[in-house]
Amino acid sequence: MTSIMEDAPILMSMTYASRANPGVSAKDFNEILKQAQVNNATNGITGMLTFNKDYFLQTVEGPRAQINRLLYSLIADQRHYDLQIIETRELKYRTWSKWSMNYATPTEKNAAIYLKYSTTVDFNPYLLSAESARELMNELSDQRD
Repeated sequence: MTSIMEDAPILMSMTYASRANPGVSAKDFNEILKQAQVNNATNGITGMLTFNKDYFLQTVEGPRAQINRLLYSLIADQRHYDLQIIETRELKYRTWSKWSMNYATPTEKNAAIYLKYSTTVDFNPYLLSAESARELMNELSDQRD
């Protein structure tokens, strides 16, 4: 006989960066976002996504098995390449429990947030530490709430 605790899935968070393939437009980003919102809601995944014309930075959270399945589909997605995991960790609770996929794109209003965490004038998520990526995503999300 198993206890309820043994049956409860382990909640995980995964943050990754990737490079947008040339030609990925704002329209493509909107399609990616809509697709992620639908798929994530179905699979019990929540998260935060940011995109500028060159890079994606995303944090997803959900049951470990679902995060692993999502990772395989992200690797196969032809709209981006050079996917690098910045951090994975177990969670006690979700940061974005009300968002199947929250998002932010660079604007004049949030430019200072991007600059605060960037090591260069241009935003490059590959240069972020795990902690900086987490804090950036939290600040961008707070601004959207």
